Amino acid sequence: MDNLLISACLLGLSCRYDGESRDYDLKDVKEKFNLIPICPEIYGGLPTPRVPSEIRENGVFNREGLDVTAQYEKGAREALHLAKLFDVKYALLKAKSPSCGSGEIYDGSFSGTLTKGDGITARLLKENGIEVFTENNMVKLLKK
Repeated sequence: MDNLLISACLLGLSCRYDGESRDYDLKDVKEKFNLIPICPEIYGGLPTPRVPSEIRENGVFNREGLDVTAQYEKGAREALHLAKLFDVKYALLKAKSPSCGSGEIYDGSFSGTLTKGDGITARLLKENGIEVFTENNMVKLLKK
């Protein structure tokens, strides 16, 4: 069975920016992979709950204007370290997140507008050969 990095919030852990948890149907994922939960934002030292953040101008800024890029980068490095430690080939990450979003993220205006791009962790994992999926394209992951 392959190891899979997975956003801890997808498993129902209350680590989202708002401290809430949501249920996702991951039965098939749990049967196919050994799950390694991660939350890069927490790994980077950010609290839960926390002020929402978005990527703009090659940095990550929270809604109050604070530059939190360093925390996001540290969390991404920690997630990559775990991926290497456990010989991970795939990651299932939270869509649209400034850490975990893959292919589409919020545009930095805090207006709910989406743009093409990857979150800090998703980008680092991809650069290191790890294939990244989100809950929106989980079907593709299950075909691996």
